[in-house]
Amino acid sequence: MSANLLAPGAVLILWTLVMFLWLAATRFPAMKKAGIDLKKTPPGGRGADLEKILPAETNWKSHNYTHLLEQPTIFYAVILILHAVGGYPAYVVWIAWTYVVLRIVHSLWQATVNRIPVRFTLFLLSTLCLLALSLLAVIATLG
Repeated sequence: MSANLLAPGAVLILWTLVMFLWLAATRFPAMKKAGIDLKKTPPGGRGADLEKILPAETNWKSHNYTHLLEQPTIFYAVILILHAVGGYPAYVVWIAWTYVVLRIVHSLWQATVNRIPVRFTLFLLSTLCLLALSLLAVIATLG
């Protein structure tokens, strides 16, 4: 794994876009199967409008994509702060990679199996990594 703290962030950005493609690849065929014609939909429609129309398994990809645009934004800010301050120990990079790996596993789980206890455990573990990185960023910027 790279010693560059920005590498985990770049990988998570790429993964977010992979989830977007997976979302589109499953949503459009499901919409067609449900008889939804995008040309005839009323203005202002949103993905959330499809929740009760499309199968749950299709919506799971959308839910995860949304999740990847929420908490990871804090991760991006934290690694940029740590990178800007510089001089971080190698374990900081490992914590960042652990966060990314946990988020990817969380995505795969949520998009396919989606059992809450495992999903919550993955989310909790990744949040602990983010908390550790955030504390290290505060220490680095105050020191």
